[in-house]
Amino acid sequence: MKRFHLLPLLLLTANFSGTPAPAKPQLPVPVTVTVPEKILPGGEDENEVIPWQPERKLGWEDFLCAPQKQGDAVASTSTSLGISYQVKDGDLTFHISCHFSKKKSWGLLRTDYILAHEQVHFDITELHARKLYEALSNYQFNPETFKKDIAAIYEQIVKEKEDMQEAYDGETDHSRRKSIQYEWFDKVDKMLAQTAAYAAYP
Repeated sequence: MKRFHLLPLLLLTANFSGTPAPAKPQLPVPVTVTVPEKILPGGEDENEVIPWQPERKLGWEDFLCAPQKQGDAVASTSTSLGISYQVKDGDLTFHISCHFSKKKSWGLLRTDYILAHEQVHFDITELHARKLYEALSNYQFNPETFKKDIAAIYEQIVKEKEDMQEAYDGETDHSRRKSIQYEWFDKVDKMLAQTAAYAAYP
């Protein structure tokens, strides 16, 4: 991962697919880490992404990408977790973003159940935006090592996020195991409530 010396910009973009039963298990779409010129993913403007908000749930009208052939997947959600930061006069400031990409997300089978599965992928990204805010809030600034330190914090949060996304699709079998899927609905809702103190990240 490249790091800028004056204004580092880090961004994780991930795509996740939901699939109904019965079908063979679908492997998670590979996750990539890129360093764009600006914080919004893929050069998208503000009209092409949706920031996570508790009162703003995803709707199928938000999935603007044409359906892609990815095995038996019937939907794909693209989310991003980003951070930009700068140091001025020894003072560290940062900005965290959690976005859903309209133009990179698609739905073929547009049911309420599949949409709810996709919403949880977005919610998981939000959970880790909060974890990133908590970690950076507790970071003791070191002028000699801050670039390495912040990159390490970010990479650790990204790993935890990837692990949780993969566990979610693995345990629910991409939404096919309905009883497990409903357990995840409850689990993620509780985690969002537990992390509410870090929801107002800069």
